Amino acid sequence: MTASGDAATVMRRCDVLGTFGEEPGRLTRPFASPAMVQVHEYVTSWMREAGMAVRKDNVGNLLGRYEGVDGGSSTLILGSHLDSVRDAGRYDGPLGVMVAIAAVQRLHDSASRLPFAIEVVGFADEEGLRYGTPYLGSRALAGTFAVTDLTHMDAQGVSLADAIRTFGGDPARLAADRWHGGNLLGYVEVHIEQGPVLEARDLPVGIVSAINGQARYRLTFTGEAAHAGTTPMNRRRDALVAAAEFILVVEAEARETEGLVATVGQLAVSPGAVNVVPGQAVLSLDVRHADDKIRLERSSRLLQGAREIAARRGLSVESEPVAENRSVPCSPRLAALLEQAVQELGHPALTLGSGAGHDAVVMAGITDVAMLFVRCKGGISHNPAESVTEEDVAVAIDVLGKFLELSATKS
Repeated sequence: MTASGDAATVMRRCDVLGTFGEEPGRLTRPFASPAMVQVHEYVTSWMREAGMAVRKDNVGNLLGRYEGVDGGSSTLILGSHLDSVRDAGRYDGPLGVMVAIAAVQRLHDSASRLPFAIEVVGFADEEGLRYGTPYLGSRALAGTFAVTDLTHMDAQGVSLADAIRTFGGDPARLAADRWHGGNLLGYVEVHIEQGPVLEARDLPVGIVSAINGQARYRLTFTGEAAHAGTTPMNRRRDALVAAAEFILVVEAEARETEGLVATVGQLAVSPGAVNVVPGQAVLSLDVRHADDKIRLERSSRLLQGAREIAARRGLSVESEPVAENRSVPCSPRLAALLEQAVQELGHPALTLGSGAGHDAVVMAGITDVAMLFVRCKGGISHNPAESVTEEDVAVAIDVLGKFLELSATKS
């Protein structure tokens, strides 16, 4: 198949996967959902078509293996995630899996084997939509899954352990999901950029140099619910107003600190009645920076700010760390091979940082990692307006194929 034909197949497959969600009229695909079961059926068939042996581990990762020459003991992992955020686009995650399958399909069609095996992974959960804890899939593969997470409940009161059982896995055997397939050569992930740099430079792809560190927290402001008509303004202990003040502090801190991004993306208010002063407000806090020291300092300052706001308003506040990931530099060795592949195909090789977290963050704990970004229109992501071109996808497939060829000569 031609490069344009491969890219057209990838685009069509992303369209197909984009139809499977849990909410009418929009793409919302959480961990271990019925929609994920449908996605697995399609991706399994595409992996097998590309000559891979397919299995699903206990946490729900889908893994397709393409053996190397003489069943060599070394493996290169390619992949990304198959879950989504709420009201998502079609490409964040699935594009990387589809491009990886396309690269393996080329090897299979030409009856080519490399000196190493390729394992394509569609991770079960990267976004953390259902249980609030990201990277469930990659943490299981990397052997860093926290068994305490099994007690987490989703919005319907279903525990993570029960969700795994429903999805066909055994939560008591998650330790068996850890990579044990021999020597790892690295993990390479193709992903939309989720930013404006490549579009501004008029480039189809870019090589990631590092992934920003990230911390997530859950804060609970607790005041006192009271009658909205009879409680004087100076006697109120309004949890929502305290949360609103804190949100503005978060915005100001991020604007004043170079390279810092901080977001409150969730807010739940109770009792939630139109005529009741809010007694409690629970919100999320996401803080990211390329320098872990700066990220930790600013996170600490924000949490202190929340305590000061609560004290001034006669409330209490509790903060709970939800997740933390250090800044992850990409492998110079793998990045150099990606750079060489891009240049040999006639494109400028731009390196850039990633402000978003990826499964590569977790995989860096067990092997070298690298990422190839694909230009996305307007830098828009986590949004139905996500858009990539067939031409750029063709470049990404070519680059990944050339990367595999170069890796074979150096293995």
